[in-house]
Amino acid sequence: MAECLFCKIRDGEVSADIIFENDECLAFRDINPKAPVHFLVIPRRHIANLWDTKTSDEGLLGRIQLMIPKIAKDQGLDSGFRTVLNTGPGGHQEVYHMHYHVLGGGPFTGFN
Repeated sequence: MAECLFCKIRDGEVSADIIFENDECLAFRDINPKAPVHFLVIPRRHIANLWDTKTSDEGLLGRIQLMIPKIAKDQGLDSGFRTVLNTGPGGHQEVYHMHYHVLGGGPFTGFN
């Protein structure tokens, strides 16, 4: 999707501090962190949010969720982390490319 910020990051058109990538997902640090460690994990394929998922996405979503603890551990989150997935305006989604927020490493600020 041409106007999607996260698609532009995926395509290398916008820079980001990428901490993990494979054929299905990409993880990068949040530019406005709400915790000492705060990164986003996105599917490479543009999916707007959970409302936009299909039954055929089940495997992809499961594999991404299984990668999150591995990435979190690599980022030093050994004692735990919070995972947040905002969906739609009522869920305070700001970028309409599905993304998991992963936060940890100390107190959260402005993210309840």
